[in-house]
Amino acid sequence: MASEAEILKALEAAPGPDGRPLAPSAVSGLTVSGGKVFVSLAGDPKRAEAWEHARLAAAAAIEKIAGVERAIVTLTAERAQARDAAPAARPAGLPALERVRFIVAIASGKGGVGKSTTAVNLALGLAAQGWRVGLLDADIYGPSIPRLTGLSDRPKVENGKLIPLEAHGLKIMSMGLLIEEETPMVWRGPMVAQALTQLLGEVAWGELDALVVDMPPGTGDVQLTLAQKVPLNGAIIVSTPQDLALADARRAVAMFRRVETPIVGLIENMSYFLCPHCGERTDVFAHGGARRDAERLGVPFLGEIPLEAAIRETSDAGRPVVGADPQSQHAGIFLNLAAKVKALLETQKHKAAPFPMGG
Repeated sequence: MASEAEILKALEAAPGPDGRPLAPSAVSGLTVSGGKVFVSLAGDPKRAEAWEHARLAAAAAIEKIAGVERAIVTLTAERAQARDAAPAARPAGLPALERVRFIVAIASGKGGVGKSTTAVNLALGLAAQGWRVGLLDADIYGPSIPRLTGLSDRPKVENGKLIPLEAHGLKIMSMGLLIEEETPMVWRGPMVAQALTQLLGEVAWGELDALVVDMPPGTGDVQLTLAQKVPLNGAIIVSTPQDLALADARRAVAMFRRVETPIVGLIENMSYFLCPHCGERTDVFAHGGARRDAERLGVPFLGEIPLEAAIRETSDAGRPVVGADPQSQHAGIFLNLAAKVKALLETQKHKAAPFPMGG
């Protein structure tokens, strides 16, 4: 494994935006994990083209170091963002995503609502409809998808592209597959957003009917930047029924609307609990709040997911319920949700497929 000193020395020999050696002060972040090196360069956004040449030169210099398999170099810049600015124009897409028919974000206004578990099982539900499905874990700070899908291998690199791993019939990529599980990602928001955008562009997704993106929780800089840079066809908001979670879910809806991303619908997770012994129902976190909010906001309500031990147990074991027990009642809930999502995507006006999808 290369040392930070070796990497910094290689960077000092790489040409910067002016053609002179890259200044050490330009390196705003550096993480080494096995054969993978993650570097952020802070530059002037007004000189984006010159800094892009510097970024490519830095990556090439790092990859010449013995023991380095892959260098991911991102560009960041500290700058204020006007919250009331007009929505950015819908992006045309990244080359690696050109053969992806629909890109769908699974989001939440806050953490702890079961968003990642919902994302995995929805992706499996879409695959059960006959779709080719990819799953991107966009939560840099707390990637959950590797554990939820039972993956631990490192992705290979072919022709300069990361090859997604496959599990349960899904193509999967996560920052958690590139770093050790215990490695903290002490990166600032802009650096994370740039890294994710680059990661999207450097994965060989191939032909997909749907790419499900498990978004980070919240509505901050990372979420806003991803929504602006990635050609999303829709967002699904996951919330629990209580007022605190719903308030954050409403913020998530507002954020996606600001960047002109269609809202596919709201899902109420942990909607109710059925006692396995007596069958009595308990509304642990209240009930029906997401349905009422969906009606008030004018967006589809997709359905309810119960608070159920079987869903948690299969997720913890890396065997999500739709894949582990597709005939079960709990899998049926996700399959029904996925069927609704598929129908809504296929009938919406915002379709970004640049070519007809063949069989």
